[in-house]
Amino acid sequence: MSPEVHVVSHPLVQHKLSLMRRETTSVSQFRQLLEEISMLLAYELTRDFPLSTERIKTPIAEMDAPVIEGKKLVIISILRAGDGFLTGMLRVIPSARVGHIGLYRDPKTLMAVEYYFKVPGDLADRDVIVVDPMLATGNSAVAAVDRIKSRGPKSIKLMCLLAAPEGIKTLHETHPDVPVWTCAVDEKLNEKGYIVPGLGDAGDRLFGTK
Repeated sequence: MSPEVHVVSHPLVQHKLSLMRRETTSVSQFRQLLEEISMLLAYELTRDFPLSTERIKTPIAEMDAPVIEGKKLVIISILRAGDGFLTGMLRVIPSARVGHIGLYRDPKTLMAVEYYFKVPGDLADRDVIVVDPMLATGNSAVAAVDRIKSRGPKSIKLMCLLAAPEGIKTLHETHPDVPVWTCAVDEKLNEKGYIVPGLGDAGDRLFGTK
């Protein structure tokens, strides 16, 4: 496993992921589980954020208290399924700014086609977390990171539920500096570009569409 791939093996994460994989899991259950997992992943992913101190006054005394250093974090969701991460992540990091990038996968070429891009204007010197439940072919992740890097962020991390070896390889061939945080690296992609064993189409399961 590449040092730039971090599998969150916490028992709660793995248990909730197994529930999400089940074909019988309802839309409401899937949505709730994704929100819960996103909070746990956000906790793990921000573990290495640098701290500085700020002088504060408690009801008892003054102290130098630890606070996260630098400008506010930016979470960028790859539409539409990436939005399933936002509620949980914003509960943990309520001051984060949010951006969106709309990409769809051409069914013939499996390449990403952009149709929407709206992010905070001042990404310079900010840490960015890109969220998308599935890192499958990796083409959408590469396209998203290409666009985001053009805005000059301080760093970029990718957070997903599941990754395929093919997707990791594609991403890191183009962007070896972007670490991946995921709940599991599955076996492979099938002929349609879906992760196996996977959990199906995350967007359809999240929003109840087919």
